[in-house]
Amino acid sequence: MILNVSGRCDIVAFYTEWFLKRYQEGFVDVRNPFYPKQVSRIYFDDVDAIVFCTKNPLPIIKYLNKIKKPILFHITLTPYKKDIENVVDKKKIIEGIKEISNIIGPENTYVRYDPILLNDQYSTIYHVKAFDRICELLDGYIKHIIISFVDDYKNVRKNQKDLKLRNFTKEDYEQIGKNFVQSAKKHHMTVQTCFEKENLVEYGFLKRDCVDRNLAFRLTNKTKFKIWQSRGCHCIEMVDIGVYNSCSHFCKYCYANYDEAKVLENIQKHHPDSSLLIGQLEEGDIIKVRKV
Repeated sequence: MILNVSGRCDIVAFYTEWFLKRYQEGFVDVRNPFYPKQVSRIYFDDVDAIVFCTKNPLPIIKYLNKIKKPILFHITLTPYKKDIENVVDKKKIIEGIKEISNIIGPENTYVRYDPILLNDQYSTIYHVKAFDRICELLDGYIKHIIISFVDDYKNVRKNQKDLKLRNFTKEDYEQIGKNFVQSAKKHHMTVQTCFEKENLVEYGFLKRDCVDRNLAFRLTNKTKFKIWQSRGCHCIEMVDIGVYNSCSHFCKYCYANYDEAKVLENIQKHHPDSSLLIGQLEEGDIIKVRKV
């Protein structure tokens, strides 16, 4: 089993203390987001590897040596300011990425430059310069970058007045494709898209999945991982232990946060000693051990 920590919420940034307690106690509980009375119990003895997905890895870095599991980091690093996302100083994040790379190796440290969005402030030229600067600063610390383009999520539509997005043109894709590949190559990196219609392979982007069976085998020495059929890509299935609407980054393009009032409510329900990320186990909950 591969644990995803997490695509639904930035657990590393905001709930590291909770995660470490769950790891020490040996299990974590996860409510089914569609059937809340159903709770999956996951024992860390059944976990083959952990994929940490975060915009701010700093809180967990000093504890990585305590986690006796193969680790992969997907660290999202974008050039947006506070008008788009509530993330700590990006210079600190870059230094954190370097630390992580030194601990787990460049081959297990991925940067995600996603999503790319375009408006009057964040133009194609802006992204080309920002991407090149990231590659320059992380030369020798990472080998691979994954990008994506902004999607038409509910939260994106809700924030359109602030985002002021414009559509991508063929010229935008070409400029991004050519320049990103050039920057990556110059700094000894490769680059791919994340299951995008415009995969930019004609400009030198790799065509592959973010966490595929080959990568899972390298991490775990195991081969029997299911593919995420519902997504249409060939990434392996991972078990996400996060909760929607519980992340304080408040990114205006996020798919997992779409109700700020609910986010604030959920934050108040979090307790570091609970087996659940948000709330506590309740009478009538049906707990089932997650099968490997």
